[in-house]
Amino acid sequence: MIEEATVDCYNEEEQASGFFAMIEENLTLPFRTCILGIEVSVVAVEMDNDGGLKAVCEHAGKQQRIGLTDLSLPSPLPSGAEWIAAYRRWRCSR
Repeated sequence: MIEEATVDCYNEEEQASGFFAMIEENLTLPFRTCILGIEVSVVAVEMDNDGGLKAVCEHAGKQQRIGLTDLSLPSPLPSGAEWIAAYRRWRCSR
């Protein structure tokens, strides 16, 4: 999956963009998960200026962005969550 997301990418920013595209295309949103014991809804994934991918989480009308490497995933996993796992493996190898 890492190869599929990063094919034809020349640098780390382009590789992160490849993962963003694959996650945006394949991850079923919204999904619910817990952060610090509070149930939130993950409504979007965004790429920040540094090339990091963030989950946009909502609770009680407020939003918080959390890095995909730090996001707790629910059980069962939402469809497409394997792309988050691939992104985490790629990010940890950097």
